[in-house]
Amino acid sequence: MNYFLLILSAGRLIPHFLVFTLIDRTAAIDADIDRWTDIVLNKKKTGIYHRFLLLMTFFPEFRNLFYYRVGAVGKFLSIFCRPMNTLFLASHSIGPGLFIQHGFSTIIAARSIGKNCWINQQVTVGYSNETDCPDIGDNVTICAGAKVIGGVTIGENSTVGANAVVIKNVPANVTVVGVPARIVRHNGNRVDAAL
Repeated sequence: MNYFLLILSAGRLIPHFLVFTLIDRTAAIDADIDRWTDIVLNKKKTGIYHRFLLLMTFFPEFRNLFYYRVGAVGKFLSIFCRPMNTLFLASHSIGPGLFIQHGFSTIIAARSIGKNCWINQQVTVGYSNETDCPDIGDNVTICAGAKVIGGVTIGENSTVGANAVVIKNVPANVTVVGVPARIVRHNGNRVDAAL
């Protein structure tokens, strides 16, 4: 069944393969494919085109990220293979290796997002006014339902827990939870500290 579906999908993805082959592909796209492969496919040894076909066929969140990476041409490509319509990527800069799990009802409007971040469903990363939006460091995980609002910085290797509301800077190597968010882990040790 999946083999037949992949053949049908390959037909609609011909323009995507052309863009994927002809553009000066950035390291970010290759890193995205590698990261998504490690997490959801477990097929690291297959060729990059096969993995690209699998991701574009079965993961609409990956499509959104790919269309973001290729810029204006992504709007044309989305006619053939629709992105997830409730996932919005409006960030100025997204580092390589972003993974979006269950991107339903998710808005990501950050000034910058570092490499190898993980964002779950129903997350809002966004503006508090016309100019203030977050900076997300490397290796940050933002769990389901979390809100990261305003000109805050989320330090590298940090985790924003499910449904947390972050309106203050988060240092590196911590886990924050709650409304408003509090630090509950620092470098793996339990703590209880305000931001």
